[in-house]
Amino acid sequence: MDDSRRERKKRQTRQLIAETAIRLFGEQGYEQTTVAQIAAAADVATKTFFNHFPSKEDVLFADARERNAVLLEVLAGRRPGESLPDLLTRMYDRLLADYLVAGADDPELMETYTRLVMTVPALQAKALHMMFELQKEMAAVLVKVYPDELDPVGAAAAVGSVIGAVQGAALASMDLGEPEERFWVSMRRGFDLALRALRAP
Repeated sequence: MDDSRRERKKRQTRQLIAETAIRLFGEQGYEQTTVAQIAAAADVATKTFFNHFPSKEDVLFADARERNAVLLEVLAGRRPGESLPDLLTRMYDRLLADYLVAGADDPELMETYTRLVMTVPALQAKALHMMFELQKEMAAVLVKVYPDELDPVGAAAAVGSVIGAVQGAALASMDLGEPEERFWVSMRRGFDLALRALRAP
């Protein structure tokens, strides 16, 4: 088997395990689902699961670092004269586009994924930790691309206000039981409200 075929097969197996895990988490609960059950449902050996993921929680966060790297790349690529609100909007639009592409094949799976990460305490804690790390990295990049406008405190406040508004709106939308299309609208509303404050003189 050549390298490209081997890599393709590896990616397919990884995706199969991840999708199977998310479905099982949604059906029987995250805490109640074991790695052995996931492996059996995906028709792979338990060892194969651990070849791809260190733990069952990593199934849900495996691609987060790649997505985060893309966001940081957008920020680092600030265009000449681009304002902070415009740059953050470009970053948000890229994030949304990536999520919509990822969820296009199976919207129900994406909905289950989002609900799990935002409602299961262990996953919430992991997501928050990763988000705090991302916020620090985002703020550091903003200080570099806006050297005359932002200091570390100002950059951290700007990032925190936007991320907090989006997360708060998302949680409120879920609490209200809004359908998926309204969920994304509510998140955008939170983002726009935070930007309005950043645009204020």
